[in-house]
Amino acid sequence: MKPAADAQLHAVEDGRGEGVPLVFLHGFGASAGMWSDIQRAFAGDHATIAYDLPGHGRSMLASGLERTGKMAGAIARDLEQRGHGRVHLVGHSMGGSVATLIALRAPGRIASMTLLAPGGYGPEINHRLLRRYASAGTRSEMLAALENMFGWNNAVPDKLLDDLVAARGEPGAAEGLGVILENMLQRDGDDLYQGTFRRADLAELQMPVKVLWGTQDRVLPTRQAHRLPPMFAAHVFENTGHMLIEERPDAVISLIRQNMRAA
Repeated sequence: MKPAADAQLHAVEDGRGEGVPLVFLHGFGASAGMWSDIQRAFAGDHATIAYDLPGHGRSMLASGLERTGKMAGAIARDLEQRGHGRVHLVGHSMGGSVATLIALRAPGRIASMTLLAPGGYGPEINHRLLRRYASAGTRSEMLAALENMFGWNNAVPDKLLDDLVAARGEPGAAEGLGVILENMLQRDGDDLYQGTFRRADLAELQMPVKVLWGTQDRVLPTRQAHRLPPMFAAHVFENTGHMLIEERPDAVISLIRQNMRAA
C-alpha cells in the first residue's frame, strides 16, 4: 500500500453550474461508475463529482485509509483541493457512512445530504454476505451475492454484474476489500456488528437529510431507518433491496432534487 500522504483519489467529474456541487459516494465493493446514470441526470445544470473511495475502482487503498473515518477525511481534503467549499452529499451504504462522517465533522460545508441504506445507522450488518460479495471471483459467484442484495423480484443488470466481476479480477482488489470489511466490523464475543452513530449527534445536523431504504434489504435491515432523528426524512420502498441506485433510480433522482431545493 502507498502511504496515505501520497494517496490519489480518482473521481469522475461531469457538468457545470454556478450552484453548489453534488458529490456521490458509492457503497462497499463498488465504484464511481455505479452512479453514472444518476450523475448524468444532474450534470445538465450542476457540477457533479463521483468518487472512487479508497481501495475501490482507480483509487488505491493507501495505508491508513482502511477505515471509513479516514476515507471521510480524505474525501473532505480532496474537495478542498478541488476548490469546493460547500457541497451536496449523496451516499450509498458504506458511502452513506462516509458522507455522514463528513457532515458531522464539518456541517457548515454540507448543503444537503441524501443517504441510500447508509452504514452506521444500526449495529446489524450481513457480514457473511459482504464477505462472499467481496471475494466473488466468477460470474456465478457474483450473481449469487448480488441476488441477495436486490429485491426478490428485481433482476440484476448484466452490465453491473460484468463490471463487478472485472473489478474483482484486478490484482489485490479482493484482498483490499477484505481489509476494509474487517475494519468496518466490531466484535462482541462471537458476534460481529458495525459501529453506529450517536442519535444525539445526528440530531444536531441542520442541513436537510433524506434517508432511503428498501423493505427487502438483506445487507442492512430496514428497521435501522425507524429511529432516525425527528428532522430526518425517511423514504421506505416496498419490493426493494439494498441496491436502490439500480432498483429505484427515478425515485432516487427525484428525492435528491427535492433535498437540494430544500437547502
